[in-house]
Amino acid sequence: MRFLIVTGLSGAGKTQAMRALEDLGYFCVDNLPPVLMPKFAELVAHAENKIEKVALVVDVRGQKFFQDLDWALGELTKLGIKYEILFLEARDEILLKRFKANRRGHPLGVRGSQILDNIKKERKFLENLRARADKIIDTSDLQPADLRNEILNYYGEEQKRSKISINIVTFGYKYGLPLDADLIMDVRFLPNPFYVNELRPLSGSDKPVYDYVFKYEVTKKFTEKFLDLIEFLMPFYQKEGKSNLVIAIGCTGGRHRSVAIANFLARTLEEKNYEVYLRHRDLEKHREE
Repeated sequence: MRFLIVTGLSGAGKTQAMRALEDLGYFCVDNLPPVLMPKFAELVAHAENKIEKVALVVDVRGQKFFQDLDWALGELTKLGIKYEILFLEARDEILLKRFKANRRGHPLGVRGSQILDNIKKERKFLENLRARADKIIDTSDLQPADLRNEILNYYGEEQKRSKISINIVTFGYKYGLPLDADLIMDVRFLPNPFYVNELRPLSGSDKPVYDYVFKYEVTKKFTEKFLDLIEFLMPFYQKEGKSNLVIAIGCTGGRHRSVAIANFLARTLEEKNYEVYLRHRDLEKHREE
């Protein structure tokens, strides 16, 4: 039995993670008190209808929560039940923005307290639990669909993960490099649509910008050679046991050239029967500035 405990910071995406796990066939239970975990695990392990995959979502509810959870994890170990911990987190400013957008109070909040203070308090509370996690996902720059893909890719059936998947992410150098990238390609050498007035408000997902980028011979030569490189490397990454290859494509703002190139690469690789996930990290950043 695979026994997964999903926890982390409030507002980091535990609900979305649970939905993705349900789609993978996990038996999911939300907000089970930690003191009930060992008994629940025993019941599941000896159920008539064998349950192969279980996910428990646990949230912070105060100091006693941590004492109970620490005890519960110890009891699971005594029972011989192997468990994994998935920890979800995000940057303080992102969590604050999410709470404000949803008009929800923080679970640790009391009358007169500030949401940001509660976020910092919860992060401090969870330090030790985070250190015990088997998998940590930072959802700061992830849309719900991106988090879902991350969960599906990591916790999917072994046969589904035996074939390496490709995550293509675009970014703007002005906003920093993606920290999880395996390959980073700088496409700032390509002609820039930003300097064409009618193209500036558009993105690389719009046909006029895409056509502008690909009308140049250098773009066609580059994408051809880069695709060759990716396909050359794939068997070697797979041989090393890698299940997910993250390719980052960057231009100045992450809006025009990188998006057009990434869209082309994703479509072409999908046509070659690769499992491809595409994310434009900084596409909407200019609207927030």
